Amino acid sequence: MANATVSFLGKTNNTGDANSLFLKVFAGEVLAAFQRQNKMLPITMVRSIKHGKSASFPLVGLASAEYHTAGAEINGTAINHAERVIYIDDLLISHAFISNLDEAKNHYDVRSIYSQELGSALAKKLDQNLVQLAIIGARAGATVTGVGSAQVITDADAHTSASSFVDSIYEASQLLDEADVPDDDRYCIMTPDQYYLALGNDKSINRDFGGTGVYQEGKLLRIAGMNVIKSNSAVSAFTDLSSASVTGLQNTYRGDFSTTKAVCIHKSAVGTVKLLDLALESERDARRQGNLMIAKMAVGSNYLRSESSVEIKIS
Repeated sequence: MANATVSFLGKTNNTGDANSLFLKVFAGEVLAAFQRQNKMLPITMVRSIKHGKSASFPLVGLASAEYHTAGAEINGTAINHAERVIYIDDLLISHAFISNLDEAKNHYDVRSIYSQELGSALAKKLDQNLVQLAIIGARAGATVTGVGSAQVITDADAHTSASSFVDSIYEASQLLDEADVPDDDRYCIMTPDQYYLALGNDKSINRDFGGTGVYQEGKLLRIAGMNVIKSNSAVSAFTDLSSASVTGLQNTYRGDFSTTKAVCIHKSAVGTVKLLDLALESERDARRQGNLMIAKMAVGSNYLRSESSVEIKIS
């Protein structure tokens, strides 16, 4: 009896490594899942470096204006400068091991599921760090002398009253205006429960009030000129993490965020440095008869301008 002619699904033109195509597909699925789940990185300042352990973000203060007296010498005025150094944290990874035997017995494609989970895990952890940094920045003093201050709104009814919560978002927008923060690239990040609470407010969806939401579809696009972002990562971020011990962090992400209900930011609020962008490694382990897959990235983040963040909390 003749042997069957095998069509190897993972080989390029049916030659070479039996997993070469699988790896490309798997890596693409990880990247797609990361991009789909990651909401915070695109709305912050991002810089990529090829070498080094840190990067410096220059922060420039405001210039002043005055009336000139005829004949008086113009000598110039001092503009305050500062910087925020952001360090690269240890390698952030998400990994899975697939046994050859289990994969052979399985009746569905587990790699596709795992690829989504690995990408989503990295996206959620990075989002959580960025949300926490936005809150830390809102609580901090002026980064540049004379520019901004701590901006925290305490609204005891923010978690129970849609009207009160939406009013606090408008107040946050006002604080950003008063701090000369640009009108564009503003965002309000909140948990799903706060999102649906705000959706029940007439001003958020009624076009007579300039609302842009759609009640029937459960969509809330903008409030007070800010894009609304519903984030499950905020659920993890809005907890007491002051005593949490996490190895590998080179920047401060910890604090007690248990009373936070939303944070409103401009894109300049938080910065991220990338040393190694999202990548995937897969290795055949003959000793364990399976494949180890690792999604990884080397990044670090910190808040930049405190005046670009406003925290809304209940106490």
